[in-house]
Amino acid sequence: MSLSSIGIIFGVSIVAGTLGALLGLGGGIIIIPALTLLLGVDIRYAIGASVVSVIATSSGAAATYIRDRITNVRIGMFLEMATTTGAILGAYLSGLIHTRYLYFIFALVLGYSTLALFRRRNVELVSDATPHPLAWKFKLWGSYYDSALQQEIKYISSGVPPGFLVMLGAGVLSGLLGIGSGAFKVLAMDMFMKLPMKVSTATSNFMIGVTAAASAGIYFSHGYINPAIAGPVALGVVLGTIIGTRLMVRLRNATLRKIFLPVLLYISLEMLLKGLRG
Repeated sequence: MSLSSIGIIFGVSIVAGTLGALLGLGGGIIIIPALTLLLGVDIRYAIGASVVSVIATSSGAAATYIRDRITNVRIGMFLEMATTTGAILGAYLSGLIHTRYLYFIFALVLGYSTLALFRRRNVELVSDATPHPLAWKFKLWGSYYDSALQQEIKYISSGVPPGFLVMLGAGVLSGLLGIGSGAFKVLAMDMFMKLPMKVSTATSNFMIGVTAAASAGIYFSHGYINPAIAGPVALGVVLGTIIGTRLMVRLRNATLRKIFLPVLLYISLEMLLKGLRG
C-alpha cells in the first residue's frame, strides 16, 4: 500500500474518530465507504478495520466520559442485555429473512426517527419526562457536570420498555445485517428514555466497544484484520477521539442533536438504497 493511500486512510480515520466520539457511533459509516470506494479495499478487510476503529473510539472516549461521569455504566449494561439478546436472535434469523426487506424496514424506522429528532432539534434538556417505575427499581439515573451549561445536570430514565425494545431491535440489526447499530443505541436513550444527548452518546460509545470487542476475535481469526490498513485506522481514530471528546464537553445537547441529524439521515438513505439494490 502506497504512502498516499495510508495518508488518506489516516485522514479519514481522524474524521471518523471525531464523529464517533461526538455522536456515539462506530466509525464504519465513514471508514468502510472510504476504504472500499476510494481505495478499492476488499469489503471484508474494510469491515475488519472498522471493528478496530470502533474499539479504538470506544476505548479512547469511554475513559474520558467515565472520568467526567457522563457515561452511565449501569444504564449501558442494562441495555446491553437487550442488544446481546437481539444479536443472538438476529444471527438465528439471518438465514430465514431476506435482507432486502430488513433494509426497507430499518430505513423507514430511521426515516421516522430522523423526522421526530428534527422536531426536537432545539431541545436542550427534557423537562416533562415522567420517570418510569423500572428506572427507580434498577436505579437508571445519574448526574454529570455540563461544562457548556455550567451546572450539574440530574436525570432519570423515562420510557424504559420502549427503549429496551429499540435496543433489542438494534441487536437484531447487528446480527442480521452485520453492521453497527450505534445510531439505534443513541436514539433509544435520547428519544425514548429521555436522557440528555451527551449521556446518550457517551453511553453508546461505551456499549459499542463491548459489542465490537466480541466480534474482533472472529475477524482476526479469519485473517480479515490487515495491519497495513488497521494500523493507520487505529492511530487516526485515536487522534480523532481525543478531538471529539474535547469538543463534546463544550457543546450543548441541542448542538449534538443537530450534528447527529444529517448522519442519521445519511444512514437511513443508505439502507433504503441497499434495499432497492437487494
